[in-house]
Amino acid sequence: MSPATMILLIGLPGSGKTTLAKQLETERRALRLTPDEWMSSLFGINEHEGKRWVLESELLWGVAARTLTLGNSVILDYGCWSREERELFRKRSEELGARTELIVLDLPLEVIWQRLDSRNALAPAATFQVSKPELESWDQLFERPAPDELAGYDRAVVQQQ
Repeated sequence: MSPATMILLIGLPGSGKTTLAKQLETERRALRLTPDEWMSSLFGINEHEGKRWVLESELLWGVAARTLTLGNSVILDYGCWSREERELFRKRSEELGARTELIVLDLPLEVIWQRLDSRNALAPAATFQVSKPELESWDQLFERPAPDELAGYDRAVVQQQ
């Protein structure tokens, strides 16, 4: 039996993380953990008084760790804009004996904005919406993985289209 794999999907909102996560969950028969869905169910919004990080790093990671320990793969549809966050989950996964994969969705900002603008227009009123200035600001915060970071994973893929 091959070892379980933690697949970490990173990128800005609108880059296609959740769409890819849903595809991979079927292809790989892996557990998909998408914090946006949990936040919406628990709090009705995307962020609530800093609880998103607690959800990702404690509750969902607990589910992921148990799943990996049982020999099943997990997809973390997290975003993880900082190297520090990514390193935390990579190390935790390796400590459990799981393989680690990183998929970076780094599309051109204009492509992401077109997607978000369309999503904003079609979304129900209570849905988390992103403005273009927010997206541009977040783009400056997103620490794109350097070659040395990518080399730390069993498999790393950067998608720029």
